[in-house]
Amino acid sequence: MSKLNSYLVATGLKDYTLTAKEQKALIDFEQAEFKEFKVTDIFDVNNSKSILSRDIIADSGTTPYLCASADNNAVSTYIAYDKQHIDTGNCVFIGGKTFVVTYQEHDFYSNDSHNLILHLKDAEKSKSNQLYLATCVKKGLSHKYSWGDSISNRKIQKDIISLPVKNEQPDYAIMETLISAMKKLVIKDVILYVNNKTQQYSPNILNNSSEARPL
Repeated sequence: MSKLNSYLVATGLKDYTLTAKEQKALIDFEQAEFKEFKVTDIFDVNNSKSILSRDIIADSGTTPYLCASADNNAVSTYIAYDKQHIDTGNCVFIGGKTFVVTYQEHDFYSNDSHNLILHLKDAEKSKSNQLYLATCVKKGLSHKYSWGDSISNRKIQKDIISLPVKNEQPDYAIMETLISAMKKLVIKDVILYVNNKTQQYSPNILNNSSEARPL
């Protein structure tokens, strides 16, 4: 409980109270205006570099080694390798053969050159707005791609996604606010659980109650 509580504080997740701006964004979302955009109007799209799994040593470093798995945000392990093969993070990453879509905060190595890297154009690249965009890419295109018909750089050039807009342009500010609100809604139950357990198993209670048992 102590470690989890420290993590919540360090990551800024301890406060789950919605601001007035976040509440309004959630209420107004159903009436928000959306517009379709070509993926390539929003992102610069490139294929990742490639390092075969047989050529790496697992847990040999601190740089993420990505695969096309949905587990652990597509991170297979952390490695040390030739820096010439590194790809730039702060991007949306698509597993080319599986269509697993994730946000990658840090620079990384990739296991397959079929994987796609999407770098946001013409906007501040924050973690929150790219989490929103990654979800839009996943929800908007997942009906098209599978193992039998995998995505590619050539195919994505024609794809479109739907985004909230303001003055006919992507509204990155509302994306940021919505993701902030969603984080708080998701983490609220965890924080309440931690607070409850911390009180339940505090030293004072343990010293005064024969029924209290450690987790």
